[in-house]
Order: sequence, then structure tokens, then C-alpha cells
Amino acid sequence: MAKRLLPSLNRVLVEKLVQPKKTSGGILLPETSKQLNAAKVVAIGPGERDKAGNLIPVALKEGDTVLLPEYGGTEVKLAADKEYLLFREHDILGTLVD
Repeated sequence: MAKRLLPSLNRVLVEKLVQPKKTSGGILLPETSKQLNAAKVVAIGPGERDKAGNLIPVALKEGDTVLLPEYGGTEVKLAADKEYLLFREHDILGTLVD
């Protein structure tokens, strides 16, 4: 089993962030509460080439928190307990900044 996946071209490997089920005060949050579809960038590919053959690097970096579309991406299972998603760079909606 592979321990690390290096995406090809302009692909980005992300791990979805799990929202807490209860607050720090112990109040349980309902499943219907609106949550951001956020993920942490785990690995990025080298980038894509333009028609002239020049490398266009990926604008994201490892550790960035990004906003994902509701649907899409390719599910990747590298470890028994973790699930990752593989997206093309242009499918990611944006970067979340604190």
C-alpha cells in the first residue's frame, strides 16, 4: 500500500475537514446545520504545460485550506481510516484564509 501519493499534472490531493458534532460547551449540533465544504491540501502536482511547453505551476501549496464544490473529485483511499479526494486545480473554488 502506498504511503504517499504524488498527484500528476495540475491535480491536488485534499483531505476533507470534519466539522465538530458538538460545541466546546457540550451542545450537540444538528446534522442539518450548514457547513462549509472545506478541505486541507495534502499534496499537489507539478503543474500543467501550455501549448509552448512551458510549465504552469499550481497556485496552491500543501497545508492550504480550500473550498470544494459540493460534488466532484475522485475518492482515494490510502489508509484504512482516512479518505482523500483528488481534484484538478481549476475545480477548487477558492482558498480559505483566517
